[in-house]
Amino acid sequence: MEDNADVRVPVLVVGGSLVGLSTSLFLSRHGVRHLLVEKHSGTSAHPRGRGINARTMELFRTAGAEHAIRRAASVLEGIQGILQARSLTDTADHNWLIKSIDPSGALARFSPTQWCLCSQNNIEPVLAEQSRAQGADIRFGNELMSFDQDSTGVNAVVKNRTTGEHITVRADFLIAADGPRSPVREQLRIPQTGNGELFHNVSVTFRSERLVKVLGDLRFIVCYLMRPGADGALLPVDNDTQWVFHAPWHPDQGETLEDFTDERCVDQIREAVGVPDLDVEIGGKAPWHAAERVAERYSSGRVFLAGDAAHEMSPTGAFGSNTGIQDAHNLAWKIAAVLDGSAGIELLDTYQAERLPVARATSERASARSAEHSHPGYAPPPTMGGGPGSGVLTTAMAYCYTQGALVGGDPARPVIPETLQSMGDTGTRAPHMWLTRAGERISTLDLYERSFVLLSGAGTPWQAAAEQAARQLGMRLDAYAIGSGPGADLVPEGGAPWTEVHHLGADGAVLVRPDGFVAWRSEGAVTDPASVLREVLSTVLRRA
Repeated sequence: MEDNADVRVPVLVVGGSLVGLSTSLFLSRHGVRHLLVEKHSGTSAHPRGRGINARTMELFRTAGAEHAIRRAASVLEGIQGILQARSLTDTADHNWLIKSIDPSGALARFSPTQWCLCSQNNIEPVLAEQSRAQGADIRFGNELMSFDQDSTGVNAVVKNRTTGEHITVRADFLIAADGPRSPVREQLRIPQTGNGELFHNVSVTFRSERLVKVLGDLRFIVCYLMRPGADGALLPVDNDTQWVFHAPWHPDQGETLEDFTDERCVDQIREAVGVPDLDVEIGGKAPWHAAERVAERYSSGRVFLAGDAAHEMSPTGAFGSNTGIQDAHNLAWKIAAVLDGSAGIELLDTYQAERLPVARATSERASARSAEHSHPGYAPPPTMGGGPGSGVLTTAMAYCYTQGALVGGDPARPVIPETLQSMGDTGTRAPHMWLTRAGERISTLDLYERSFVLLSGAGTPWQAAAEQAARQLGMRLDAYAIGSGPGADLVPEGGAPWTEVHHLGADGAVLVRPDGFVAWRSEGAVTDPASVLREVLSTVLRRA
């Protein structure tokens, strides 16, 4: 098959949902040619996941997709808050679990962007369009039938589900973003750990013109309706006539999907809302399962898992989809570096070393969040609580890598800290600050995407050292001098001392990876900085 493959690509992506399409976008941004196959005929027709946290929006910002995503999300713009109530009509028992995602406005100090509420059926077409515009080969209605691998690549058979035609594909690497019941993971026989199934829901889309009048000025991301026998979660789709109701489903008690007739769903929605004659027109139904599972390994040879194939999480906090997109971002730059020869293939081992601990810690936070919010259908162990670090912003923004593609990390550091704090240590997300570059206002985070970046003060020897190290290693390394005087490439807004934000001395420097995480830092001057940088980069990139 290797010699006679119909299609040859560096990367084969299996799965064209949110994580798979994000993988395609990030690979495209790095110029990595790839083929994405998805067995369904198109993008999601169901709203499904909606919350895109600020860290993920930072990634879409650097990938050039933020504005298009916000346009697609405009119908839900400005909606915030998580409400718990016995019914919508009884305002006396309304309890705001979260009134605002960022009530103090603290996020603006940490990020150039904000979180976004965009239903999956709206964001997936944007990601597909953005990827295809950069040359991505995305084929819906095509299913992976089989694969095997050898020491240099992966052989796969893909079936066109419309024509029945089979093609063979030869790829250097395969990325499986094929969902929680991943056939790729199953074939690789990679086990999972965690608390397993948590609860089951049936997601019911419906149309109601009167519901928005019932709400009046009330707006929310989700409302947990707690009426006994008619509990569920209500979510706006367009905040006008389109809605989703998540009804608890109990298959362990013999309840089947067939039991969720249109009549039952209408009655349950009316009862939960508290309006017996509410107009309800059922659109569709989709079962979903909340679980806490993380794969014990994220790869086998040249095959890698991402998204739900690697980890399942309770939906509260939208941690699962965001963690999956961030998986894709982490893996994309590393595969690109291996393919262009700037890194050794051992760099890909750091994908698991970095992302697996984050998934384990985040999945625990997600389950704890569901317990705190009394998610309908979830009966958690009585001992479960939020615990340190369970805050949404902290979990989303402040996680760190204690080992992996970095030099000088702290293995004893918690993967998720107790509080949201300034970044900048090795293994953490590089801190945001506003700069001026050639008259343009940018964030430091806008510098990080396609190459390593070295930041240092103007007038220090670090820039010349970076040029020398990059030349000797045959790789791209962008070096910027920050300051307000002559020789500065970047001028901090308002004269803010960049060294304080990055916790460095005046002669220090920080090396940031393409994904915006700190790979290494020097708090002050060093002897022979070019040699130091060369050694650090060789270690980070696993070069022999």
